[in-house]
Amino acid sequence: MSDTKSARPACRSMLYMPGNNPSMLQHVVAFGADSVLLDLEDAVSEREKDAARCLVRHFVKDVDFGKIIVTVRVNGADTPYFERDLKEIIPSRPAAVRVPKCHSPEDVTLADRLISEIERANDIPLGSVKIHAMIETAHGIEHAYDIAVSSPRLEALTLGGQDLTADLGVQKTRGGVEFLYARGRIVMAAKAAGLAAFDTVWTDLNDMEGLKNEATLAVQIGFTGKAAIHPSQVDIIHEAYRPDRKELRRAFRIVYAAEAAEREGKGVIAVDGRMVDGPIVTRAFNLINLARLYGIEKEDDLA
Repeated sequence: MSDTKSARPACRSMLYMPGNNPSMLQHVVAFGADSVLLDLEDAVSEREKDAARCLVRHFVKDVDFGKIIVTVRVNGADTPYFERDLKEIIPSRPAAVRVPKCHSPEDVTLADRLISEIERANDIPLGSVKIHAMIETAHGIEHAYDIAVSSPRLEALTLGGQDLTADLGVQKTRGGVEFLYARGRIVMAAKAAGLAAFDTVWTDLNDMEGLKNEATLAVQIGFTGKAAIHPSQVDIIHEAYRPDRKELRRAFRIVYAAEAAEREGKGVIAVDGRMVDGPIVTRAFNLINLARLYGIEKEDDLA
């Protein structure tokens, strides 16, 4: 089966790893996450910022991560560490940097400009390192779409739940009702701009049922994936994203029909007696791309 340029690489889980903990970093490949998020911000104390930056720089450059996507969360633009983080991390060429506390498009465009300068200075193809904008305030939520379309380097929006509850002056609840509007806003802005959307972390390591419920909600709302703070959370998140077998069978039929129509020069596709348009074909490709993470490469694998 052929691929499509419209099919986004599946990334169900993003596992946070503190950038100042070499014992955890060296085992990151064994944890099973689709993506690792090496943290230079909240997980690292002020006195350890420089050491963590150095450790992460060498780790990204020297370690073979295989198929794992590597993202680095830098410190915010309102800190003295922001530019230093970018100058040291970008030459190591992570897949992306996560920029926290994005209140407006200017936070993204600043990061874009600085990254471009660093790429040019290090002979890195322009645009190689992507940006994930982390939205953590009411102001940022209300400007989500403006942020989403602020840079061609932007690859994803992500919800920062912990800071958002503080900004709203509310407590995090098990059901997450306080995030309903913010989650919807993030997903709509991201999808409208053609970006990925990542849900916030579940912080209670003693409540795996709560994580399961929240991960299921993230899938239902439309989040591309969900962040995790501990390796024990990864499998639960992955199970929530496992494609429904019936829906996946239909996706295979749609893709087969689309490929046949392309070969025959036809512009109209019908599957199961219903007309199928471009967005539905793209979703089918994305669903099959996701299924590959579960060892499903073709329809016969569902038997």
